[in-house]
Amino acid sequence: MQVKDLMTPDPTCSTPDTTLQRVAEMMVEHDCGEIPVVENVASMRPIGVITDRDITCRTVAKGLNPLTLTVADCMTTPCVTVTPDTSLAECCRILEENQIRRAPVVDTGGACCGIVALADIAQHAKRRETAEVVKEVSAPSASASAAGR
Repeated sequence: MQVKDLMTPDPTCSTPDTTLQRVAEMMVEHDCGEIPVVENVASMRPIGVITDRDITCRTVAKGLNPLTLTVADCMTTPCVTVTPDTSLAECCRILEENQIRRAPVVDTGGACCGIVALADIAQHAKRRETAEVVKEVSAPSASASAAGR
């Protein structure tokens, strides 16, 4: 099985200058927690992602007003991507290695053509594969473990 067999095609994307309010509205409209951030609408080349957690932890939790900020102010970079031809096993490895729950999918020209999430893997993979990737992605990172000491 390959990423193209389980990805969500043509995800909604934002640019760095999109307001946080607009990107939050996009998340509600599309029932998602992550939006790929593209360089511009012409290239559609992903340069990062913006998550609901990014907005919460990098603005609201710091007492900043999200209504005055843009995606560039709190997006996650660099962007970890996969291709439609990436195998399910390799995709799981990439998610685990980077401890991420979603990855934009890029075509041969580098344009965003989809997104793959743990939920997609859970719906299509065997239970053992799903359990392993969820376990590894959810494990505390070294920096989080050190901060908790």
